[in-house]
Amino acid sequence: MSSQVRPTYVLVHGAFANSFSFAPLQAELGLLGHRSVAVDLPGHGFAATYTRAYQAPQDPEGLATAPGAIKGVTLADNAAHLIGVLERAKRNGPVILVSHSRGGITATAAANARPDLIDRIVYVSAWCPVALDVNDYYAEPEMATVDVASLGLAAAGNPAELGLLRVNFRTADPAALAAFKAAFFADGTDEEFLTFLNTFQPDENLDVGTSADRAQAATWGTIPRTYVRLADDTSLPPALQDRLIREGDELTPDNPYDVRTLPGSHLKWLVDPAPAARVLAGLADLPAPSARP
Repeated sequence: MSSQVRPTYVLVHGAFANSFSFAPLQAELGLLGHRSVAVDLPGHGFAATYTRAYQAPQDPEGLATAPGAIKGVTLADNAAHLIGVLERAKRNGPVILVSHSRGGITATAAANARPDLIDRIVYVSAWCPVALDVNDYYAEPEMATVDVASLGLAAAGNPAELGLLRVNFRTADPAALAAFKAAFFADGTDEEFLTFLNTFQPDENLDVGTSADRAQAATWGTIPRTYVRLADDTSLPPALQDRLIREGDELTPDNPYDVRTLPGSHLKWLVDPAPAARVLAGLADLPAPSARP
C-alpha cells in the first residue's frame, strides 16, 4: 500500500458485542496516526434492545418473552450493512477490514461479494469458514475443549420462539459468571471482566450462514489477508484458529495468510489494545503477496 495514502481500518465486532468495545483500540490506532471506523451491525449498538425486564430487579419471565429488534436479521443483512460502510471508506483510500470472533463470518461474506472494496482482510481470532459451515466446526476435535453447555447457563428464552439468541449477561449466578470469565477473559481481573461483560448486549441474531457463505477462492481468495492468533483464547481455541488458517491457505496457496500471534484471551486484546494496535498499524505498509520477493 502507498505510504502517501493511509488506510482506513474498518472494525467488525463479534457476537453480543458492538462498536463500543473498540474504543480503546481506536484510541491507540489514532495515536499511531491511523483512522478507523467501528461498525455496529444491524440490531447492535444503539439499535439493540434493552427491555425493562433486563433492568434490576430483573424479571426473568419477561426477559424470556420480550421481543427484540434483532429478530429476523440475517447474515445477508449484516454483509450488506458492512458493504455500505466499506463503500464509503474506500472513497478515502485503502481499506483494511478487521474482524473479531463471529464478526469474521460477516467479513467473509462481504469479501465474497465485494473484494474490490478491501485492500487487506484481517481476522483476530475470528471465524472464517472454509471446509465446513460454522456450526459444524463445533463437532470437530479442535473445539473439544469448549464447554458450550456451560455458556448456556445464562440463556434466556427459547431461540425458536424469540427468533434470536438471548443471554442474561447481568446474571449474578456464580456458575454462569465463572463460565463466561473462563471462556472469554480468564487472564483479566474480576473487575475488568465485569466491566467488559456490561458492554455486551443481550440479543444476537441466529443466522451464521450456509456453505454458500464460506470463503470463496475467486473473490475472498484474491484479497491479501492476515490472521492474528490469540494464543490463550479458550472460546475459539488456537487449534481451531490454526485449522482455519490452514484451510484458507489450502484454498488459495498462492495467497496465504500472513500470521501473527498475540498473547491473551478472547477479550484481552481489546482491554489492553496497544500490542494489537501496533500489529495492525504495521499492516498498512505490508505488500500484497504478489509483490513480495
